[in-house]
Amino acid sequence: QEELVESGGDTVQVGGSLRLSCAPSRSDSMFWPMGWYRQQPGKQRELVAFIANTGDPRYADFVKGRFTISRDDAKNTVYLQMNDLNLEDTAVYYCYDILDGNWYWGQGTQVTVSS
Repeated sequence: QEELVESGGDTVQVGGSLRLSCAPSRSDSMFWPMGWYRQQPGKQRELVAFIANTGDPRYADFVKGRFTISRDDAKNTVYLQMNDLNLEDTAVYYCYDILDGNWYWGQGTQVTVSS
């Protein structure tokens, strides 16, 4: 069962904004979310953004200048601020963590952008 929980997905119009959140489902969790993937309908999952071990944010080309990833270490929470959304941003967004070489995912949160 999922140890990470995403929230914040919704339906918005083109040009709108959303902020996604991801946090462990339990207190005293060992999980520290690293970043975000998304999966468009009929497509494979693709990397959106993550925070490197140096603390530097990394972004896919298709979100540069529009999305911002941030983290609250005290809450083990990672955020994705999504601005200027377009139709291609419609997808299920997943947060993830890698622990001892294993990948862990949340259940995903749906983002739908309409015209």
